[in-house]
Amino acid sequence: MKTSSLYDFIVDAGVGRLIEEWLVQQNFKVLSIINLNPEMPDIEILALAASKEAIIITMDKDFGELVFKNNKLHAGVLLLRLEDALAGEKLAAIQNIFPENLQKLKNNFSVYQNGKLRVRNKS
Repeated sequence: MKTSSLYDFIVDAGVGRLIEEWLVQQNFKVLSIINLNPEMPDIEILALAASKEAIIITMDKDFGELVFKNNKLHAGVLLLRLEDALAGEKLAAIQNIFPENLQKLKNNFSVYQNGKLRVRNKS
């Protein structure tokens, strides 16, 4: 059973408020890095997400290096490879991923690009 200290998602700066608002409307608990500390280093975001058992939604490729090269603990990372995408395009991508692939995101590193979701186990 979830406690109130756990989050479903941590939305990184650059992802956008539209996605944050949509996730909240879908009854997910969301923590926004832009509201918490927009200058928070990626390694701290990763640690925070792991402690909250939250999946990070980001557009920052540096999370891949932290997870795979540096073997940092995480509860799931969804990397949106949507360079120059408008807010509506980002939201459409998230809506394309949810709800069918939601369980795949937990504890895995996932990349969404060109309309496709690739999921890599963290092990």
